[in-house]
Amino acid sequence: MDADEPSPAADRDAEPPTVAEAVVDAMLDRGVDTVFGIPGKQTLPLNRALADRDARFVVARHETAVPHQAWGYAETSAPGAMAATCVVPGPGDTNAMNGLKNALNDCVPLLHLAVETERSVRGGDGIHETPPETYDTVVKENVLVDSPAGAVPAVAEAIRTAREHPQGPVRVGIPKDVLAGRTLQPAVGDCGPSPPPAPPAEAVAEAADLLTDATAPVVLAGGGVRRSDASDALRAVAEALDAPVVTTYKGKGTLPETHPLSAGVLCGGASAEFRDLLADADAGLVVGSDLDAVATASWSVAMPETLIHVTLDGDDVGFGYETDLGVVADADRFLRALDEEFADERARPRDRDGAERAEAVRAADRDRFAALSEDRDRDDRPLRSVEALSAVRDAVPEEAVVTADAGGFRLWTLVSFPASGPRSYVNPGSWATMGTGVPSAIGAKLANPDRDAVALTGDGGLMMCVHELHTLASEGIDVTVVALNNDDYAIISEEASRSYDFSEGAYGWGETGLDLVAVASGMGLPAERVRERDAVGDAVERARTRDGPALVEVVTDPNEPQASEWMTGPRPGE
Repeated sequence: MDADEPSPAADRDAEPPTVAEAVVDAMLDRGVDTVFGIPGKQTLPLNRALADRDARFVVARHETAVPHQAWGYAETSAPGAMAATCVVPGPGDTNAMNGLKNALNDCVPLLHLAVETERSVRGGDGIHETPPETYDTVVKENVLVDSPAGAVPAVAEAIRTAREHPQGPVRVGIPKDVLAGRTLQPAVGDCGPSPPPAPPAEAVAEAADLLTDATAPVVLAGGGVRRSDASDALRAVAEALDAPVVTTYKGKGTLPETHPLSAGVLCGGASAEFRDLLADADAGLVVGSDLDAVATASWSVAMPETLIHVTLDGDDVGFGYETDLGVVADADRFLRALDEEFADERARPRDRDGAERAEAVRAADRDRFAALSEDRDRDDRPLRSVEALSAVRDAVPEEAVVTADAGGFRLWTLVSFPASGPRSYVNPGSWATMGTGVPSAIGAKLANPDRDAVALTGDGGLMMCVHELHTLASEGIDVTVVALNNDDYAIISEEASRSYDFSEGAYGWGETGLDLVAVASGMGLPAERVRERDAVGDAVERARTRDGPALVEVVTDPNEPQASEWMTGPRPGE
């Protein structure tokens, strides 16, 4: 044995790593190298280990943003890629519940590390102590580490579970004293998630027959198409069927919206013509969606006469709509199997004018947008959302990642802002929580450092995560924030006025207008305000090409029609 080589006995006598170090090693071994969080005294053993191992720890300014950052990271990454979050117990964990529930609803994988109260004081009202079961309903699985030797196995299994379809957030609570200790951890093999279910061959054949016999089929794609990386298969099936493709909130972009068969998004702002397309279809293939109450207006949207529903959860089938064929299967595996059926010349469908039907819907939508802009030349009218969004779209490269907050402007974004691909557009689904736009853009940029990242938000949504402008500045994360500011919770004010006899702008701040340029500048971001449509694109271009984050505030009309009313009413001129 070489004199400089340590003996096996010396190896056995060496001090083991801390549990925190072993946990970080387990994460890195499984491809989780980015952690979003806020440090506290409880988390410091883990923060020390992250720093020593060169894992990236992004310090947020409020825990509500932390899971949304990891959510944006996963939403714009290759399937299975994920980040971790780390917060203190009690207030940190409960603040994070909003984002965890959002990730659960959207089936987005993340590892949530909660540093629990020390075991010696648990049950004695230690600082921030909260019963661990508090979080059971906002995560896919909630695990509390009791034995110090169980930390690494728990984290390894949590990462596997988060990636298992249907994916979702997994919480692992580890007491601070366990993380700081040096208990030897057992070796854990790298067991990946099991393959998602394949469709039965007979179900694929039946679906092919139903769709082949249809004269006016349509395809509805949900977030499961994104999660299973099924965009190529979706395009192939749609083209083989010559069928228009509509998507849900979470499916937006799974077929690039520049494709001739793209017909728009099923949402609260979906036009009457869009809804007619669905209602008039004689067969519909729903894939990767649970057809939830938000997308379908509590199942009031008429669906095609014959309905095929492909989902990972059998409880979804027949819940809101009668289904002719239900299939529990992975979206990508089903669509690929269906495309193989269509590859047989005997089953290949005939031409059905799918592109013309899709274009008719898009043309009707464009007419509605144009009618909103007819008085564009008036000097006294602020910009309307569709005008501002059109200018932003023109200024942002197709390959950029765009994240959209919730709020009234989101419906205009869903229907009028084309998404260029499955990992190029992010917005919350049925949870519909505000305050996601900037945090998700932070995660998206870190997952895609070579792509532009643009956060679309309203003043209402931005004020629910305004602290993360400082995260952008302090971490030097190159995100362009475009904030449409109408100084109003306009979607609420409109409903209050229309249905409850409140005065116009009842929930606005016209007398105490918000200066977002001053707010952003005070947090270290260059910012400018624009009011004219022709100025929007130039301002976004200046912000986008700047080295570092920046904000563009676009003043918009608080009294503009809401998409949910304008798009669903009579077509302009009729």
